[in-house]
Amino acid sequence: MLSINPKDITVGKLHGYLLGAIAPRPIAFASTVDAKGNPNLSPFSFFNVFGANPPTLIFSPARSVRNNTTKHTLDNAEETKEVVINVVNYAIVQQMSLSSTMYAKGVNEFEKAGLTMLKSDIVQPFRVAESPVQLECKVTDIIYTGTEGGAGNLIVCEVVKLHVNEDVLADDGSIDQYKIDLVARAGGSFYSRARDSFFEIPKPISSLGIGVDAIPDEIKNSDILTGNNLGMLGNVERIPDVKTVDNFSKEHPEFIGLETSKKHTFAQEYLKINDVESAWKVLLIK
Repeated sequence: MLSINPKDITVGKLHGYLLGAIAPRPIAFASTVDAKGNPNLSPFSFFNVFGANPPTLIFSPARSVRNNTTKHTLDNAEETKEVVINVVNYAIVQQMSLSSTMYAKGVNEFEKAGLTMLKSDIVQPFRVAESPVQLECKVTDIIYTGTEGGAGNLIVCEVVKLHVNEDVLADDGSIDQYKIDLVARAGGSFYSRARDSFFEIPKPISSLGIGVDAIPDEIKNSDILTGNNLGMLGNVERIPDVKTVDNFSKEHPEFIGLETSKKHTFAQEYLKINDVESAWKVLLIK
């Protein structure tokens, strides 16, 4: 394994490792205005949500790695203490990328990117009309992590009004992850289209999983089953009892008497379709 002391490499190279390893990252498409009301729009992938009461977002317009300059977004947030965070979906990803160009101060990135300025209800910065979710925010704090190129500037925001395009809602009123079609940032020039790679994992909140440590050694030490497979097996509340396994074996006599590696292979196929109960039954058949 390559082990690196951050102080032993250039900031640029370290920046590349961090962005390549910590990905994909959601994108804060941040709209601000300066003290004179001039609009600015720029995307930042050092971003996430950090609480719901109060609703808190944090993003970081970091100092330039190349020349240690600060972003107009940071300057504006310092001046006005307001920002609109617009989420980025696939329909506007190219326009979002174009807006990240280092235009001179005073240039309107809404116009450069061909996006529509939509007046906000509470804050001064404009919303991106094409964005499926727009969050009007008040800046509550700015945390400066350093003064050299690459240093982060954490802008802490409280959401004061939320706008959601009804086209991305499911029948129950929640946001449909396929309809919203979000994109995320990775390393280099790579992005990720979220809905193309969704998969579900039941949350171990309402139940108490037995844990991998409780799995019989013959299964736990398998050459076939992966760590992910064991994680799924360990997320059940109890292992199927003998009677349940016997009934399953009568319905599936093809699994009786199989050598261990074949049983594990069949169990893995059940796990691929999230049928953990059947996987356990196959594994326990004698």
